[in-house]
Amino acid sequence: MTKMHELAELGQSIWLDYISRSLIASGELQKLVDQGLRGVTSNPSIFEKAIAGSADYDEDLNRLVRDGKSVYEKSGGADGYVSLEVNPALAHDTGATIAEARRLFASLERPNVLIKVPATPAGIPAIEALIGEGVNVNVTLIFSLEQYEAVATAYIAGLEKLALAGGDVGKVASVASFFISRVDTAVDKALEEIGNIEIQGKIAIDNAKIAYSR
Repeated sequence: MTKMHELAELGQSIWLDYISRSLIASGELQKLVDQGLRGVTSNPSIFEKAIAGSADYDEDLNRLVRDGKSVYEKSGGADGYVSLEVNPALAHDTGATIAEARRLFASLERPNVLIKVPATPAGIPAIEALIGEGVNVNVTLIFSLEQYEAVATAYIAGLEKLALAGGDVGKVASVASFFISRVDTAVDKALEEIGNIEIQGKIAIDNAKIAYSR
């Protein structure tokens, strides 16, 4: 039994922050699954490197285009989402953020689009307003428990507004993206400056544990 298996028995699933066709085809991913890996995740940079940096996906992408397949439809709306970010320059302007998110969501007119909105003081009321209008939101730049609580509250308030307006809350998708590595990147430098290296690399994980418990 591996450490990942032991963690799984405790209710903690380990995901790999990487994916590529070669990882799957070579059997390496299966080896990790056999060792207790429970999922994978990715980001645009990883996708870009995996897809544009190889010909691994060409055949399947062409076939999917020909067949008109959709991950979103096949999963019943559970997966297949793509995030598009509101202009970062609007992070401190609630009204402009709402307007930009509305414009992007309406222009794309696809149910699997998530509009990225930062969890800044100005972004929180924008999140509530957008969810209340049925706009899918991916909340970014969440670093603290206080931010997460504000985001969760805004999300619930937005759903309540949508329900009161007769909207379908079951069709609204939302993600709260809680940042991990960037916390350690900042905190570890501060710890090094004061000579405390014993807890370097641990603050972000503990921070996430507290937020997850909440």
